[in-house]
Amino acid sequence: MDMERKITISDTGFVVALLNQSDIKHSDVVAIYQNYQQILLPQTVLAEVAYLVGRSAGVSTVAAFLKGLSASRFHLIPLSETDVIRVSEILEEYKDSRIDFVDATVMAIAERLKITLVLTLDR
Repeated sequence: MDMERKITISDTGFVVALLNQSDIKHSDVVAIYQNYQQILLPQTVLAEVAYLVGRSAGVSTVAAFLKGLSASRFHLIPLSETDVIRVSEILEEYKDSRIDFVDATVMAIAERLKITLVLTLDR
């Protein structure tokens, strides 16, 4: 597949591992990141990344990521009203699993955009 067509979507864990050089998965994540021209980043994921990275690596790391976001392979994507309805359905459907709101937003956006591969470190 041409790199031009390689578009996917990311969850929080992938981005956190990308930003955290001491993460055990960091080098693997960097290699995967470089394989995609565009990685969709739901705004819900961005909020969670900022919180988690801010706690572990500090606000300066978050600020540097945000400053470089527009020049990165990440492309911010908002939730639509239809996505929110689908999120509620996903949460209900998977209520016995460990899915949370942010993961459900990733799933809903991926479904809407017909993206079959999610960059995740979840099992």
